[in-house]
Amino acid sequence: MSLLVVGLSHRSAPVSILERASLPADTQAKLLQDSLAAEPAAEATVLATCNRIELYADVDKFHAGVAELSTLLAQHSGVGLDELTPYLYVHYEDRAVHHLFSVACGLDSMVVGEGQILGQIKDALALGQDLHTAGRLLNDLFQQALRVGKRAHSETGIDRAGQSLVTFGLEQLAQGTDVDGWARGKRALVIGAGSMSSLAAATLARAGVAEIVIANRTLARAERLAEILTEPGGTGVAARSAEMVAVGDELGRADIVVSCTGATGLVLTGDAVEAAAEGRDEPLHLLDLAMPRDIDAAAHRIPGVRLVDIESLADASADAPMAADVDQVRGLVADEVAAFGAAQRAAHITPTVVALRTMAADVVASEVARLEGRLPGLDDKQRAEITQTVRRVVDKLLHAPTVRVKQLASEPGGAGYADALRTLFDLDPETVASVSRADLNDADVKNRGRV
Repeated sequence: MSLLVVGLSHRSAPVSILERASLPADTQAKLLQDSLAAEPAAEATVLATCNRIELYADVDKFHAGVAELSTLLAQHSGVGLDELTPYLYVHYEDRAVHHLFSVACGLDSMVVGEGQILGQIKDALALGQDLHTAGRLLNDLFQQALRVGKRAHSETGIDRAGQSLVTFGLEQLAQGTDVDGWARGKRALVIGAGSMSSLAAATLARAGVAEIVIANRTLARAERLAEILTEPGGTGVAARSAEMVAVGDELGRADIVVSCTGATGLVLTGDAVEAAAEGRDEPLHLLDLAMPRDIDAAAHRIPGVRLVDIESLADASADAPMAADVDQVRGLVADEVAAFGAAQRAAHITPTVVALRTMAADVVASEVARLEGRLPGLDDKQRAEITQTVRRVVDKLLHAPTVRVKQLASEPGGAGYADALRTLFDLDPETVASVSRADLNDADVKNRGRV
């Protein structure tokens, strides 16, 4: 295993850098394809959220891998390498596993304990699978990260340590007031119809807003989200859709605006916000969850407007969460990292063991064939008994060393046992490689069905 992650997040970079470095979906795909085209990455996938961009890869050289992945991140993000480098972090092998498992549990989130990151990790794995850039290592890693994250939320109190980014943002808008009481009866405008916007709309509906307007570039998606909110068994809120060209008019009627789109430029300019705020009796509350930002930061200075964005959320989330819950999750992560490392080290030697047993089976078949040539008078029963006896002898001779070598290989520093086994038995490297390729193909098919 040579797992490498190079990335930046709200912990390492200011929002201004994260905004500029954000990767649209098509750019993420190109980044992964270029990562495999350039050595030394054998497989890769990218985890890109509103407050982190991380490139995961299986590499054969650490320093070359860091240099190549850093360069590719700079090229595709549009931020110069010299400017980006001070904000990049690097994790390798077990530390990279520990990092992703911590991310999956919400320990590295802006709001500690939030669960949305699990969906984003699932999306990152699906992208790598769809583009065939995620192989056995990253499939195993991300599948296990999802399981670890689910364990953290089901077996610990990490959920109490923080809320989703949407809930946390609304709490900041409410300024200490109960969100349900604060939002009740207000009109809400949600810009965007993706997962974060859908969560925001559902949260506002449960909080008791009087009306929700969904605006999106693709009107059909806005209409579908509005239908979900109003259909039987849904939230029961009055909801309707709107085209993006109508956002300016809807802004003037809204009390609460949540925006989270994939736009590369501003969705709401300072002038538009100022026009909507003019002559109002009640403040205009804006929550910008997009990266890069949807709402002009100049709105902070407009009278009668309260804007909460990713930058202000980062400042507000500095309060310490429940230490006991966090410590419990950290212990869980440490145990899972150790188990994952042992499993990967054991799996590393499996192709060598399979190749050894295949060679032994070939030797048995060859010797039995030679014996048949020298003793042509053997009947079928005698031939079967001799063949079975030779196989039992070979199996017994190989059983203890192959079981023991798997145990030793699963321990830290055990990677060398596969090399020793190949050298001692003079195994053909191509035979071992062919077993690895077949195992990888089987794992890919199986894992794609589990996402």
